[in-house]
Amino acid sequence: MDESGRGSSVFAEEALLGLLLPFWQVVIGAVVLVVLVLSVGRLARRGKSRMTTALLVTAAAIVGFAVIGVLLEG
Repeated sequence: MDESGRGSSVFAEEALLGLLLPFWQVVIGAVVLVVLVLSVGRLARRGKSRMTTALLVTAAAIVGFAVIGVLLEG
């Protein structure tokens, strides 16, 4: 059987995407980290009460995502 048909290019494209996928994850992670550092710096300059509110909202979001994850698991 000859494997050089129309389907062989699809495998090559999937292999290339598989190699590039970790690179894009690193790029997205780096952008998220930069935005996070900049936003925390700006929030820290605004004062203690804003930081407390931001921490409470962040904690509520984390708990909410964890609960949704547990409920949807299964």
